[in-house]
Amino acid sequence: MTQNSDRVKSLVSEKRVKLHIFEPSKREFWSVVGKGKEHWLDPDGEYCSCSGYYFGKLSGKKSCYHLDSVLLAKKEGQIEKIIFSDEEYEEFLVGLISDL
Repeated sequence: MTQNSDRVKSLVSEKRVKLHIFEPSKREFWSVVGKGKEHWLDPDGEYCSCSGYYFGKLSGKKSCYHLDSVLLAKKEGQIEKIIFSDEEYEEFLVGLISDL
C-alpha cells in the first residue's frame, strides 16, 4: 500500500471529505480538510486548490490525493454533508476566497 493510498483512506475514514450544499438552489462546494488547511475541489473538473495538484499538473500527474479521497468517499458513501441556506452563499464565498 502506498503512502498516498494510506492518506486517502485516512481522510475518508476520518470524515474529512466535506460537501457543502446550499438550499434551495442545490449549489455545491467540495472540500478536504488536511493538516491545518482546507482544500477546495471540483471533482468533475478534476481540480484541487492544493499546491501538490498544481505542481503535479506541471509534471504530468492527473490528480492529487485530495481528489482521490473525494472519489473514494463518494464510492463508499462516506461524505460529510454540511447544509447551508442560499442566504449564506455570499459570506461563504468571501470566506473561501480569503482562505486561498
